[in-house]
Parts: sequence; structure tokens; C-alpha cells
Amino acid sequence: MPPMRAHLLARLSLPTPGAPGQRHPHPQGQVIVKLPLLRSAAFLRRVNRFRAEVFIDGSYAAAHVPNSGRLTDLLRPYVPVYVHPATRPGRKTAYDLLLVQYTDQVLVSIDARLPPKLFAEALPTGLFDGWLRAPGDQWEVQTEPAHGEGRLDLYLSGPQNSAWWIETKSVTLVNRGVALFPDAPTARGRRHLADLCALAQRGQRAAVIFLVQRPDAESFAPHPEADPKFPAVLQQAADCGVAVHAYTCRVSLTHIEIERAIPVSLTPPRD
Repeated sequence: MPPMRAHLLARLSLPTPGAPGQRHPHPQGQVIVKLPLLRSAAFLRRVNRFRAEVFIDGSYAAAHVPNSGRLTDLLRPYVPVYVHPATRPGRKTAYDLLLVQYTDQVLVSIDARLPPKLFAEALPTGLFDGWLRAPGDQWEVQTEPAHGEGRLDLYLSGPQNSAWWIETKSVTLVNRGVALFPDAPTARGRRHLADLCALAQRGQRAAVIFLVQRPDAESFAPHPEADPKFPAVLQQAADCGVAVHAYTCRVSLTHIEIERAIPVSLTPPRD
């Protein structure tokens, strides 16, 4: 190991989960999604999109990164992270990298697999009742419904034959209080918006939900620096009648929940 690297790692003070983190119940008393048991580590480098090297318990280990975004603002050398030991036999990585300690006050979930579950679990809390136009506990949820040649995240069927097609997106990038999506070019994300647009044009209800997996955003906007085509596609979807909503999340070492709605701008922020 290079001397400087060894010196930095030796001095690195890693946070430890220790006792279970503070529980953050929903105002109605529901904890939304429970996280698996986590261990503290230090991020070292991104080997490729889905693989990272971390330093844990005095040695190096490979960790799966469940996010295809660039994450350059989060995954900096020696930043404290939280990982979950892998249990599936034959895996090439020993851990899943799930949380990043961005600041002392801001813990960020980078698991892009979580938003559909977060949204579905939050339905009974009433957080979305205003735009769903019916109480959340009256909806039946189908996951990964087929549409055309692909799939969307959720299909909600509710009272009086009402229904919604829902696509959720994981947001981890926040700049000056503005949550930005995407964090990398996303042809798949643009295709999902086009699918929602087609559904809305046929008179069906459709929505895209941007879930900011951190608490420090005050608004949401598209991010043309990552994908120049995305803002126009998002605007087109909204013009078709697709509902566009964004919510922040409250993240602890034991739980994550959708916390509050934030304003959505369909135009990129000005520098």
C-alpha cells in the first residue's frame, strides 16, 4: 500500500452503527422501510459502475454499488459508507454499499432498487392522497407491470375502476438545495417517460415520482449536464398529462422513509 494511503486509512475515524439508529416514524406512526444490518467502512474507489473497493475491519473488500449513476459528489476517497454483508453464495462482491455519510447531518441512500418499495409502502400513510384522488389504503399494487415491450414500476388499481401507472426514479444528487436527475445519461429513463406519455395520451393516469434518497433538498429539477435530452422529454411527458412529483426521504442507519413533497421545476436550474 502507498505510504500516504496507509497513513490516511490509519487516521480515518469511521462511524459505527453501534446500537440501532434513531427511529423516524411517519407522523401516523409507521416506519416505512427497514434497512438490513449495516457495517461501517471507508469508500476507496469505484472499480466500475457496479463495483467499489472499500476498507473495512482493517482490510480491503469488494462491494456491489446498486446504482448506475456517477455518484461523483458522494463517492469520494475515504468517505464513510455503510455496507451490508452479502449472503448469496458465489457472489464476486462481499458487500452491498447502501449508505453514504455525506455530512455529519446528511446520510444518503444510494440503493436505486428502493424507490418502488418506498412508494408502495408509503401508500397507506396518506402522503399521496391529494393527487391520487383516493385514500392510499384503497389501492391494490401490482409491481413491474408490463407495458409494450418493457415494464414500469407499479400499477395501482383503486376504487371505481380508477388506476395509475407509476414510474419511480432514485435521486441522490443535490446541488444548492436542488435535487437533480439524472446523474448520468439515461436512455432507459427517457423511454419510461415516453411510455408514460403514451399512456396519458390514451386517457390513462400516469405519474413519475422522483424520490430523493436524502433529506436536504428543497426543490427538484432535471439535470441537462448529465443527460442533455432529459429535460425536453420530461417536459413532453408533463405536456402529455403525466403527473410529476418529487419527495425527499429521511434516512437513518436502520430505516428510510419518504418524508415530504418538494416543488418540481420542469426547467433546469440557472447557474
